[in-house]
Amino acid sequence: MAILSPSSQHSLSPLYSLLLMTALSLLVLFYSPNAQAQAQAQAAMLDSSIHAKTLQIGTYSCPPFVIIDASNDYQGLTFLLWENIATKLDLKYTVQVLPLKDLLAAVASGKLDIGLSCISITPEREEILDFSHSFYETNLAIAIKQQSHWETFISIIFNKRLLNILLVISIAAATVGGIYYLLEHRVNDKLYSMQSRSARLVEGFILGLLFITKGPFNYYEFKTLAGRVITVLLAVFTTLFIASITAVLASSFTLGLINSDIKSPNDLDNVITGAKQSSTSSNFLTNHSITHKTYPTVAAMLIALDNGEINAVVDDDAILRYQIKKAKSRGDFQQLQVLPYQFEKQNYGIVLGENSPYDEEINRELLQFRKSNQWKKALTEYFTIK
Repeated sequence: MAILSPSSQHSLSPLYSLLLMTALSLLVLFYSPNAQAQAQAQAAMLDSSIHAKTLQIGTYSCPPFVIIDASNDYQGLTFLLWENIATKLDLKYTVQVLPLKDLLAAVASGKLDIGLSCISITPEREEILDFSHSFYETNLAIAIKQQSHWETFISIIFNKRLLNILLVISIAAATVGGIYYLLEHRVNDKLYSMQSRSARLVEGFILGLLFITKGPFNYYEFKTLAGRVITVLLAVFTTLFIASITAVLASSFTLGLINSDIKSPNDLDNVITGAKQSSTSSNFLTNHSITHKTYPTVAAMLIALDNGEINAVVDDDAILRYQIKKAKSRGDFQQLQVLPYQFEKQNYGIVLGENSPYDEEINRELLQFRKSNQWKKALTEYFTIK
């Protein structure tokens, strides 16, 4: 066998390199179409298996987003959205009703494929779950029970702010009346006509009260120079004082007519508050160290509020307003109302397991449907309660 010298091997190395590159190029050209076709076939099989599967969906009642009637038919805004998505993607599914906490756990563990209701997207839930894009935005709100006319009257009379105002007025009237009494009671028989000293003191208080509440008397009502000078000086003060007192009194009466002292979350510390179990409202109250009772449904919570078992409930504004208006249209919950104060924005999404194969397709169809006239019309119809 011939042995090539080192110099011969060196001279042939470019030829070997050329042959090697050519062989590799032919292999790539030969196998690439097959590889691409195989990948496409695998993707098609995966897509086919995804769409052939019957999805397991969990839900719970949350009017107007999920409404479950007596025959277990699912309606509401969330199911209107989902049925549109399922139709477009040709998805088959079955539905089962679970409490919110169990629903989230079942999707996280893979027992359920999807969760549908009024489920808020939160960072804590995102740690174990995936969500679609938001399909509805609202805020947390507070619902309270209005008082009866007699209860309203009593609350106005014993309102702390009103009592403080009356105390300030009494002190101011006594001070002004006392000053005028010292200056005028010996020389002004018109203002101080009573015979006894105690009666003239009462006259002095009445004079001060009238001065504070009605404004300055006529300059010539007073006989002494000091009295007339004080009248001029107090004229500006009493004008501003009366305006301020009037504004505060009007505010107190308005707040009394609205109801109790609950106006914002800061007022929930001293009252019995309700929230739904495992909800974002319950988490909000817990995070702000506000003790509260929990209820399985919003309806149960509103019944407790109407019965006087609790003083306030915290839940999503859209849900509270819908359910209270719906109940009022039937003659129930006539004294319940949602306060105008809103806080903690809520974004509802479809719950998906982590790395869900349906994520992209669902989001695409969701965004398309949100822009449709059908969705806008449905929002108007559901939130316009006759």
